[in-house]
Amino acid sequence: MRALQIDTYGDEDVVTSRDIPVPEIGPDEVLVRLGVSGINFMDIHTRQGKYRDSRTYEVSVPTTLGMEGGGIIEKVGRDVRDLHPGQRVVYCISWGSYADYAAVPARRVVPVPDELTLRRATTALFHGLTAHYLARDVGQLGPGVSCLVHSASGGIGQILVQMGVACGASVYATTSTSGKAEVARSRGASEVFGYEDFAARIREATGGRGVDVVFDPVGAPTFRQSLQALRRKGLMVAFGSVGGSVRDLDPIELGEAGSVFLTRPRLADHIASAEDIRRRADEVFSWLLSGELEISCAGEFGFDEVLEVHRRLENRQLVGKPLLSIDPAID
Repeated sequence: MRALQIDTYGDEDVVTSRDIPVPEIGPDEVLVRLGVSGINFMDIHTRQGKYRDSRTYEVSVPTTLGMEGGGIIEKVGRDVRDLHPGQRVVYCISWGSYADYAAVPARRVVPVPDELTLRRATTALFHGLTAHYLARDVGQLGPGVSCLVHSASGGIGQILVQMGVACGASVYATTSTSGKAEVARSRGASEVFGYEDFAARIREATGGRGVDVVFDPVGAPTFRQSLQALRRKGLMVAFGSVGGSVRDLDPIELGEAGSVFLTRPRLADHIASAEDIRRRADEVFSWLLSGELEISCAGEFGFDEVLEVHRRLENRQLVGKPLLSIDPAID
């Protein structure tokens, strides 16, 4: 089968296309014949080695890239009871999806409702689960709560804006261009700002108070302004670092910002069980089917285009979620 693999960490040059055997599955795994794979920043971070010492995401070289996919179950392990061959499924946080087949822990797998296409479900899963735990559990968004969503035209950002609105929160947003600002507004953001002086503009928009929660996937370029945008005892949710990691934080800065709270959550801890994953996925899928949630796909790309998609993601030139098309016949 085809697979895009890395043997060492680095830039795009370390990615190699290979023909390798179809993986064997363990007793608690399923073999998925993939139709599509999600292309995510986590794939770039995997290639760069950002998870080399991670205890949350235990992935090391050599590995096949890709941690999200959708397809059809070909085979189930002997201890798997609630899944069967022929089922359409999606999964995430299991590496190896830039390939024709993947061995996936059964607890990571979510059956796809008949009413949803496999592509739509795959587009929604990783970003949808991420936005769901951020909005529901970490930010606890609801009526009377205000939040700022950075990168609001991105895959997770668009969903987070919509979920915030659906929960009854007041949602502000930042984007880098006027075109992306229109995307954020179309998803329900009440006001959209550029990154220059956004903290001052948030203060102005909230009567000097600041927002209750900031969702920041950018990192170093926005981190300190994000602290300034918070109300006293507000919550800073740093859930990514696509613009670079913050490496020089003195905890006293949190006190100076108004005794604010800082968390750096990860999805893996919020989908620790099959029940957690399926509960979140069920709500995301139900919102998709009801029309309350719209998730945009940035397009489907072939194996030979993956590295160009990585570059465009790093430069934030894509609006929505890109997919790697593996077998167009599977849906």
